[in-house]
Amino acid sequence: MDLCRIPRVKASMKIVAALGVATLSLLLALPGQAQDLDRIKSELKKRVPEAPVDAVRKVPYGGLFEVVIGSEVFYTDENASFLVLGSIVDLRTKENVTELRMRQLNKVDFAQLPFDSAIKIVRGNGSRKVAIFEDPNCGYCKRFERDLAGVNDITVYVFLYPILSEGSVAKSKAIWCSADRGKAWMDTMVRDMPVSGDSTCANPVDKNLAYGQARRINGTPTLFFEDGERVPGVMAMADFEKKLASAKTGGAKSASSK
Repeated sequence: MDLCRIPRVKASMKIVAALGVATLSLLLALPGQAQDLDRIKSELKKRVPEAPVDAVRKVPYGGLFEVVIGSEVFYTDENASFLVLGSIVDLRTKENVTELRMRQLNKVDFAQLPFDSAIKIVRGNGSRKVAIFEDPNCGYCKRFERDLAGVNDITVYVFLYPILSEGSVAKSKAIWCSADRGKAWMDTMVRDMPVSGDSTCANPVDKNLAYGQARRINGTPTLFFEDGERVPGVMAMADFEKKLASAKTGGAKSASSK
């Protein structure tokens, strides 16, 4: 996926590092007899303490158990004798079941997003809605915004989420403090125009960062649709249009009062 990431070690990388010393003990883990979910969770926590396990559940393929760590999904067997880092693809449907599961786990109540902390941009009748967490210095965000500018009948809630550098923070504040925030945002992202003016007004940048970090938003752009589904990274416009339609017809809660 194409997205700009926080410059820090991802959870999966921490797990890889931890496995450098834990691999032998994992391979020699409990023999034979099946373990219940609590036992599997306990064994993994004991053997890879650097990666706190949030949940474990049985999945209907490969005799595997799903392991949720933060916003990521891994797999193990009933004896906790190995840990699979990577995606599982259903070859019948060509569907990435790991990515689908991660989207389900990271869903939000769209109507409860803090819209007062977002820049609201309406095109056409604004009937379709999407919220996007973006860094103004993120190249992938700029690419997506240029494509998004051609989409009509949409309301876009832009959450300034400056995770790449201090320069991103200053630029985000300057955009928020502009007389016309929507124009300042589009000038920055689509027209490559510099932001000028005051950056000391009351702004939601710190609030947005705290909100995103609490929900493990580790890269930009990160999109949230009306059905609550979260999609990290740039989407092709054909896929984006399809998702807008399915989110709208799926009975999702709306932010129409915002």
